[in-house]
Amino acid sequence: MTKTRKPLQKYRRVVIKIGSALLVDRATGLKKAWLDAMCADIAALRAKGADVLVVSSGAIALGRTVLKLPAGALKLEESQAAAAVGQIALARAWSESLSADAIVAGQVLLTLGDTEERRRYLNARATINQLLKLGAVPIINENDTVATTEIRYGDNDRLAARVATMIGADLLVLLSDIDGLYTAPPHLDPNARFLDAIAEITPEIEAMAGGAASELSRGGMRTKIDAGKIATTAGCAMIIASGKPNHPLAAIEDGARSSWFAPSGSPVTARKTWIAGQLLPAGTLAIDAGAEDALRSGKSLLPAGVREVKGTFSRGDTIAILGASGREIARGLAGYDADEARQIAGKKSAEIAAILGYAGRAAMVHRDDLVMTGKRADEKDGRRDEVHA
Repeated sequence: MTKTRKPLQKYRRVVIKIGSALLVDRATGLKKAWLDAMCADIAALRAKGADVLVVSSGAIALGRTVLKLPAGALKLEESQAAAAVGQIALARAWSESLSADAIVAGQVLLTLGDTEERRRYLNARATINQLLKLGAVPIINENDTVATTEIRYGDNDRLAARVATMIGADLLVLLSDIDGLYTAPPHLDPNARFLDAIAEITPEIEAMAGGAASELSRGGMRTKIDAGKIATTAGCAMIIASGKPNHPLAAIEDGARSSWFAPSGSPVTARKTWIAGQLLPAGTLAIDAGAEDALRSGKSLLPAGVREVKGTFSRGDTIAILGASGREIARGLAGYDADEARQIAGKKSAEIAAILGYAGRAAMVHRDDLVMTGKRADEKDGRRDEVHA
């Protein structure tokens, strides 16, 4: 897997995420001229042979303008009403602008559950792939009319990353009102240094993330880094760039400032991509240093190495695994329900039958159901964790 940045036209499947503030003016509504220019960029990229998908924010922002809702935070039911109106307007706008280049748009509304539950994930992937096969450009957004605060992405950065991994994209472009990653929020720290290329997302890189910069945005640099972890782990490169100029993709090609995140050297398989990208693990297992070493060498997680079990989960649910430092190092599918996991935590595998009353699996999480998501805190040599299939 290349660690060298290449032109956009060299990528075969590109997901473009567009922030609300780029597409919608708080006072006047849709920025039609900007959208037309964006669609021209998409047409140019498709003409070079790339599949293009768009994760478009803006439904709530458009809807609240149409409904003349006041500025400031909205109640959940107000947001859902705004989304119901805005989704129609947003889909129509994309369809009309893309049609200027004889491109068909297809609307896809997703919820968190559509990508967190395996069957719905596969169904959504099949629909999107069929749209691409038929030559359409999928326009994707979170289904805000039915999502609740507790079961939502809450931002389109991570949704875009999940979509990118879902359909095997090799590039994710996050367009917003900031032109890339800085060592500190540039609007707060005049000495903040711009980072042009990021070889891997380390704890130090995560610490650089700031907050949201716009009232229309529900994400910030924090969510962009989260998106980067999901995408790059799956072997997908990521670019953070400003979308403010007309023709923002052309601007990136012409050398406009942007931050490029290298894809992992060990992209995971499709099933492990799904495991690694889950946003809401059902629980956590804290493990000791010996177990951490075993996982990093490609072995399964045995009960003996588990120090603590938290959460309420069932066998087959995705759980996060915390290393000796307390930081997440892996995710996997639980081999036991939470109550059983607590009973056998710290015990030898040979003791499982006597404790539970039946001979269960030897592993708490089997290596085939496990993917490393973080490196050891003291690793400074740039080496990537290997993913064992």
